[in-house]
Amino acid sequence: VVDAFLAAARGGDLEALVAVLDPDVVLRADTADGPVLAVGAREVAGRAAMFAQFAARVRPVLVNGTPGVLATMADGTPMSVMAFTVVAGRIAEIDSIADPTRLAALALRFGD
Repeated sequence: VVDAFLAAARGGDLEALVAVLDPDVVLRADTADGPVLAVGAREVAGRAAMFAQFAARVRPVLVNGTPGVLATMADGTPMSVMAFTVVAGRIAEIDSIADPTRLAALALRFGD
């Protein structure tokens, strides 16, 4: 489900994004500008499609044991880390940290 979400986001395919999201999906993001809350498949899909164009690389990761992704800029600097809650084959929740200060404090390490 997360792979389908990523493929649809990268391709800007809003209908495919909506198809993998629960109709009442909740997106919570901690950004440099403060918290963001989005509710509903269409709203979350729109935000995901916009965000995808800024990430140079997205790789699957585990976030506290759940499926997630790490998005980085071209130089490898973390842009966001997202955790997905999947219920009945659809994404029901997305929790994201996109605040550069918080990301730096996490000291994320990964190999290519």
